[in-house]
Amino acid sequence: MKDKIKINCRRLIVNRIFITALFLILQIAWFVLCIIKLSAFSAWISAVLKVLSLFIVLYIICKDDNPAYKIVWIILIMILSIFGGLLYLFAGNKKPSKHMHGRIRSAKEKYIPMLKDFGEKGEALSETDPRAYSVCRYINHLSGYPVYTNTQVKYYPVGELMFKDMIKEIKKAEHFIFIEYFIISMGKMWDEMLEALVDRAEHGVEIRIIYDDMGCVALLPPKYFRELESIHPNIKCLAFNPVVPVLSLVMNNRDHRKILVIDGHTGFNGGINISDEYINETAPFGHWKDTGVMLRGDAVMNLTEMFLELWHSFKDTGTKADIIKYAPAVYGEKYPSDGYVQPFYDTPLDDEALSENVYIEILSRAEKYVYIYTPYLILDDIMKSALCLAAKRGVDVCIVTPGIPDKKIIYRMTRANYTPLLKAGVRIFEYTPGFIHAKSFVSDDKIGVVGTINLDYRSLFLHFECGTLLYGSKAVLDLKEDCLKTFDKCREITRDNIRQIYRGTMFDALLRLIAPLL
Repeated sequence: MKDKIKINCRRLIVNRIFITALFLILQIAWFVLCIIKLSAFSAWISAVLKVLSLFIVLYIICKDDNPAYKIVWIILIMILSIFGGLLYLFAGNKKPSKHMHGRIRSAKEKYIPMLKDFGEKGEALSETDPRAYSVCRYINHLSGYPVYTNTQVKYYPVGELMFKDMIKEIKKAEHFIFIEYFIISMGKMWDEMLEALVDRAEHGVEIRIIYDDMGCVALLPPKYFRELESIHPNIKCLAFNPVVPVLSLVMNNRDHRKILVIDGHTGFNGGINISDEYINETAPFGHWKDTGVMLRGDAVMNLTEMFLELWHSFKDTGTKADIIKYAPAVYGEKYPSDGYVQPFYDTPLDDEALSENVYIEILSRAEKYVYIYTPYLILDDIMKSALCLAAKRGVDVCIVTPGIPDKKIIYRMTRANYTPLLKAGVRIFEYTPGFIHAKSFVSDDKIGVVGTINLDYRSLFLHFECGTLLYGSKAVLDLKEDCLKTFDKCREITRDNIRQIYRGTMFDALLRLIAPLL
């Protein structure tokens, strides 16, 4: 019976992907055909479209935007002079639709001010390390998420260890559980989690689940959220930004965050999704290495607010949660401080590359080392310059990328970025046991970030992302130790051996050019 259900689910998934792809291809073909026919029908129409493209190019040049993004659009419009301008008007804006923008902004205005009552002011940090305090202040000023003490942090070097504690904490929940993941996939990991959630729901625990519809389009049947809600009245679910067979820029903006909150006092964050490869139950790309953290204490409040903000933007719209009742102290206890902890999230709703700026600040303040985990290394000029400058200053900048790729084209784009970094003195390691999905920075035994933010255009500019900034925490040293152990399992890429593993071609140059659009 179980096998029959799985077969039916696969059929539904395949049908959904096929129909969506077919409709999108037909819409693109219709758009291109209409423009070509119109321009051929009238010389005036063709001239107007070319003039429009010229004005769009001038607009792009004057626009305050990422240079790499501007260059690729200018080249594209020059090649497609007839309908390039129209294409930019339709697809050139990286921000979500006004509808999504308005709903999230409205919820944010309700909840963010309430965090002022919870966050530490950080005066002690401003005295011991003014520059570190300025980073925390920048995050708080821009996103509204304060820095905290009174929080314990546990670091996880692999997903299976983190999942073990996730299940343990879920089974202890007495009041509420908030779950938000880019990917939820049927298998051992989700089956075990769902069984624990249903048990808690039967004991009166409030359970809310968010998954990204695009992230799960090939993994879950359509409208799976309804199936979850039918299991028990205490389980509510939201499929974020549902995939529809209509050309829309808002489809670019995905919820890439990974958040689990239990009773307000315990929270999990990191790169780990709910799918069997993340706990090495399956091995499609060799050993899957990921990282994460468990927080206990006041800093969990930021994760709770992130979840509620999105939930009340698209699910329980029109209602306002009293986030005071979800505060850590309501159901938990006071935890001793383990340094400074600041969960934050980055949004495509604004013009600020918050995550990139935090990463660049870590690089610019580093004196001894910066160790980086990233599955994708697709850099803009600003990040590339920051990495190279740090290495040229004598900082030991080490980056770990996958040894076995999950996406071959993206892997080529990652390797296409190696040479300029190696020339500047950046050290690059490929994780030979398999695929590294971790997204982490650590520097000088003081500061680190563990979260969902890749070093690529999608994470830095298009997705909803989150991370946890750590300063003076034991977890920072644990992350450093994990990096040192990981280097020993890697193949170091040098200027001497890079030609043996990668030979750049014009195709790779093209991939680097169009990277901002992928």
